[in-house]
Amino acid sequence: MSVLARLGQFYINGAWVGPGAGARTMPVENPATEEIVGEVAIGSAEDADRAILAARAAFPAFSVKPASERIALLKRVREVYLSRAEDLAQAMSVEMGAPIGFSREAQVWAGDVHLAATIEAAERFPWEELRGTTLIQREAIGVVGLITPWNWPMNQIVCKVAPALAAGCTMVLKPSEIAPLSGLIFAEIMDAAGVPAGVFNLVNGDGPGVGSRLSSHPEVDMVSFTGSTRAGILVAQAAAPTVKRVAQELGGKSANIILASADLKAAVEGGVEACMSNTGQSCDAPTRMFVPRAVQEAALGIAGTKAASLRVGDPTDPETGIGPVVSRAQYEKIQGLIRTGIDEGAVLVAGGLGRPDGLNRGHFVRPTIFGNVTPGMTIAREEIFGPVLAIMPYDSVDEAVAMANDSVYGLGGYVQGEITEARAVARRLRTGQVQINYPDWDTFAPFGGYKQSGNGREYADWGIHDFCETKGIIGYGA
Repeated sequence: MSVLARLGQFYINGAWVGPGAGARTMPVENPATEEIVGEVAIGSAEDADRAILAARAAFPAFSVKPASERIALLKRVREVYLSRAEDLAQAMSVEMGAPIGFSREAQVWAGDVHLAATIEAAERFPWEELRGTTLIQREAIGVVGLITPWNWPMNQIVCKVAPALAAGCTMVLKPSEIAPLSGLIFAEIMDAAGVPAGVFNLVNGDGPGVGSRLSSHPEVDMVSFTGSTRAGILVAQAAAPTVKRVAQELGGKSANIILASADLKAAVEGGVEACMSNTGQSCDAPTRMFVPRAVQEAALGIAGTKAASLRVGDPTDPETGIGPVVSRAQYEKIQGLIRTGIDEGAVLVAGGLGRPDGLNRGHFVRPTIFGNVTPGMTIAREEIFGPVLAIMPYDSVDEAVAMANDSVYGLGGYVQGEITEARAVARRLRTGQVQINYPDWDTFAPFGGYKQSGNGREYADWGIHDFCETKGIIGYGA
C-alpha cells in the first residue's frame, strides 16, 4: 500500500484504523512545488484515548519482558528500517523539501545510527546493580506520549521510540501533522518488525487535540516533546496536574565562537555550512557566529562567498544542497526576520528578501548572511529556523563567552581554534552540548538543553535513563 493511502489512518493496538466520527483532515503540501500531495487525518482527544488505553493494556506484559527480548526486537526494527530506507528518503523529500541526497545521507542515516546506538547502549545498560545489600533496579516508567517535529523526522522519532522500547515502555507517537508521511512509514516498520499489539501506537493530529491529550491524560506516565519553546511550555502546563515526567528538547540560538587561533577560512566556511544545513531548520544550528573584531571584514567576505556558492533548488536533483523551508508560514516568518535585521541596521552581506534567482514557486529562502550584528538585535536573539546567519564581532574571549551565554536558549555551542584554548572556552558555555572544531557527530553524547532549550537528555544510554524509573530494594542482598 502507498503511504499516501495511509494518510487517513492511525496505527492503534497493532492495526490500521480510521479516525473517530467527525474527524477533520489537513492538506499535506510539498513545500518545493506548493502542490497538495494528500490529506492527513487529524485525530481528536477520543482517538488519543483509544491509543493510550491500548498502550496501558499492553504495558504489564511488555514491561516485564527480559531486556534481551526487547533488544532483539529493536534489532528487528533496525533490519526493517534499513529495508525501507529509500521509501523514507523519498517521503521526507516530499513532505519537508529535504534535498534527496541529504534525505538519504542525513535524515534516513540519523534514524539508523540512533537505532544502532540505542541497541549498543541497551546491551550494556545497568538494568540492575547491587549496592551493599540494596538492589538498584531500573524499570520502565510506563505509558509514554511522544510528540515529534517535522525538521528531523526520523532522528526525533527514533530518539524517543528506541529508548522507550528498550526500557520496556509502551507508547503513543504523535508525529508532526505538517510532515506525516515518514511517521506513517515508521509505523509500518514497527508492524513488520513484530512489535506486540499496543506497545507502539501512532495518532496523527495537532497540538490542541492530540498533543494536549497526551500531555494531560492520567494514564500517560511521561511525555517526551521536541518542538518550540512556546509549545513546550503548554505541554508542561498540561502535564503538571498529573505530575508526570516531562522531557523536552526545545528551541535554540547556538553560538559559534571562532577564536583568533582558528584557521579563519575553514572555520567560517564550516560555520556557514553548519548553519545552512537542513535549510537552517535545526534547533542546534550555529546561527550566531562570533569573530575577532580585527578579522570581521575578512570573515564577512568568506561567509558571503560561501553562501553564494550554495545550490538552492529542486530537492529531487542530487546536486541540490538546500531545499525549501517547510511551509508558507515558515517562509513568511523568516522573511519578516530578514526585514527586521535590515531595518535594525545589520549589514546584509549575502542573500536577503525573496526567493533565490530563478525560482518562482516553492518556499525557498535565499541563504542570508548578516554582519556587524549587535547582541540586542532581533536576529541575534530570536530563533529564525531558516538559512540565516548573524555574525558578531568581539574584542576579547571573555566578551565572546558573555555574549554567547546571553541567551534564553542553551542547546548547542561551537568553538573553533587551538584545542587547549577551545576546551577552556567550551567549559564556560552554558549549553547542553558543545562541539569543538566541527567533529563527527557522536550518537553516544548526551543531547539536550539548558534554560529554555528544555530538560532531559537524548541519545543512547542517556535516552534510556529518561524512560526509566529507579527503584531501590533495601535488604535485597541480606
